[in-house]
Amino acid sequence: MTTIVKAANAAQFLSLIPKMLGYHPVRSLVLVPFAGSRSIGAMRFDLPAADEADETDRIAATLIGMVCRLPDADAVAAIAYTDESFAHGGMPHRDLIAALERRADACCVRVTDALCVAADAWGSQFDPTCPGFGRPLEELGDAPKGAEQLSVAEGDQAAGAALPDVDVAEKERTARALAALEDAVRLVCGPDSAGTASSERTTGPADAAPASSQDGRRVDPQALSAVCGLDDLPTLFEEAMHWDASSLAPFDAAALAWCLARPALRDIALVQWCGGMAAGDEALDAQLRWESGEEYPAHLAMQMWGEGERPDPDRLEAALALSRRIAAAAPRAVRAGPLATCAWLAWALGRSTHAERYASLACEIEPEHGLAEIVRSFVLAGHLPDWAFRRP
Repeated sequence: MTTIVKAANAAQFLSLIPKMLGYHPVRSLVLVPFAGSRSIGAMRFDLPAADEADETDRIAATLIGMVCRLPDADAVAAIAYTDESFAHGGMPHRDLIAALERRADACCVRVTDALCVAADAWGSQFDPTCPGFGRPLEELGDAPKGAEQLSVAEGDQAAGAALPDVDVAEKERTARALAALEDAVRLVCGPDSAGTASSERTTGPADAAPASSQDGRRVDPQALSAVCGLDDLPTLFEEAMHWDASSLAPFDAAALAWCLARPALRDIALVQWCGGMAAGDEALDAQLRWESGEEYPAHLAMQMWGEGERPDPDRLEAALALSRRIAAAAPRAVRAGPLATCAWLAWALGRSTHAERYASLACEIEPEHGLAEIVRSFVLAGHLPDWAFRRP
């Protein structure tokens, strides 16, 4: 549902920005594109660093280029949120604002306002009566009518990126379940199966317990049951969408941690969580065909790059909550896979700050983790999914 809130002046407009974003931006540049008189979202970027001063025009061109990718956008407002102050030379970041205006004018995009919220004051570059020392920050508390229904999380753009708290007992249960699952995979599929990223389907009777591993240890019957669940990955991944992420059974968490640590299986999960059960079936079939030497379908690969149909955001949210819990509970040895999964899902939802955090954590564990490095490159290049520029 679209919420329409009318701001009477620049101060009320600024009071709406955290509500549009869902958090309080800091050290950020926020662009609010408009189609006529209505805003069509908000985009947040890190403010350029001091050593990027010579890159201001290039950065401005990139940012205005993103606005131009929105089909209906014909105007934009720019707001700089900074720790600097008006007291030290007037409005901060005037050079960046001026560069944005030049690039917008060259692209026939109207700049409706150029604002700055600093540590000691706020002001508009389009306000000829704005004092050199800015206007009082207290003026920004006057939100327009209707804005009260829009929620704002505590904290800045990094808020919410921390993994959920998981107690030691849950981590130990997950680790034991994962070890038992790997024993069961070796018993059913052969000694080399548990340590590879193979996407081959596993088979085994559900009533195979009790059974013993090659070293004589008894294999947990629940682990054998979990292995049978791996025989139908799309069903497993679809059922997982309905699990309570805050209360995962140990073998459920272990099964998904095992899958997300294997790129071939993780990619099937991501395609399915984007597109549904049929997409998962297609991705599994495509993976098996690719391993047999056939070409991987372009439309499936393109979605991983952020192209194609817009995924259902509710499915992505559910998958992200699930992956975050698994990343928090999984042993460090397999944690990079769930973290990289979190990174891609956050990126697909337009949360690049969160995506970079998860990808960095994955790379701390595996410095050359493929998906984590891809997501980090997306974020550093300012690359967003194509569907971020299309209205639902």
